Amino acid sequence: MKILVTGASGFIGRAIVPHLIQAGYEVVASSRNTNFRHSNTTTYPIQDLGPDTDWREALIDVDTVIHLAARVHIISDKAQDHLADNRRINTEGTRKLAKDAAASGVKHFIFMSTIKVNGESSGPNPFCSHDLPAPKDPYATAKLEAEDALLQTISSSKMRATIIRSPLVYGPGVKGNFISLLKICMQGWPLPFGSVNNRRSMIYLGNLVDLVHQIVQNLPVSSKIYLCRDPQDISTPELIRKTSNALGVKPLIIPFPLRILHFSAALIGKSAIICRLTESLYVDDSPTRMDLDWTPPFSMLKGLKETAIWFKKQNH
Repeated sequence: MKILVTGASGFIGRAIVPHLIQAGYEVVASSRNTNFRHSNTTTYPIQDLGPDTDWREALIDVDTVIHLAARVHIISDKAQDHLADNRRINTEGTRKLAKDAAASGVKHFIFMSTIKVNGESSGPNPFCSHDLPAPKDPYATAKLEAEDALLQTISSSKMRATIIRSPLVYGPGVKGNFISLLKICMQGWPLPFGSVNNRRSMIYLGNLVDLVHQIVQNLPVSSKIYLCRDPQDISTPELIRKTSNALGVKPLIIPFPLRILHFSAALIGKSAIICRLTESLYVDDSPTRMDLDWTPPFSMLKGLKETAIWFKKQNH
């Protein structure tokens, strides 16, 4: 089987590509990083991801597309968060790739979406794949529109689609807010989250890669949306404790009134970050596990340990 992986030089792509090669697949690795090279693959650099990208050469004899490339999400309290750029890259870029893939005879299109399509907070009940979408920012809005564009495209073709709505992904090579958490925990600073009683779903990179491999092996008879997570959910205080322990640092978590915490965050423009740290966002992935006969192979403890080992190596 021949597989095109977009975003091959990214956080998830760098883990998926060697996994697929080791499993015996022929891989075309596409990236906007013109210096990216990976042994045992055909590389296909692109200058830009958008409505004018020509994928025809990269799609020759390809059976499956794994579309990871995207404009990454950046947490911001600003109302203007580049919706036009998100739509050009994440929505129209996906639409163009899907159209080219269908025209090239691709059988299966796997799209990495985000649980943020469902919303920012699940409340007391977990998000499910059939929930009414409620994106709250430009990134999630564009990802939902990309899902719709993909499903519209396949409606008039023989290609099938699998959409993965992933929660926060962590593991060696992680960037963004999880790196910030690692740095804060490493410093041993007192953190005011002792009064937080929430529930968050995350997924270790190794578990996500294993899920994608499982989906690759099973050509769907119909298009599906899958939610995923680690074997357990976690609260923010628990996450800080487990991450600190993995780093070999004693955590210092102090109770602090949530109302004052939110008020203080608003004063310095950090409301979005504090909301994510105090509210619940967890998912029901039981349909994914039953449908694919899949169980995440790695525990959260294993994932955090591997992430901590990588982080400490990077900072020595």
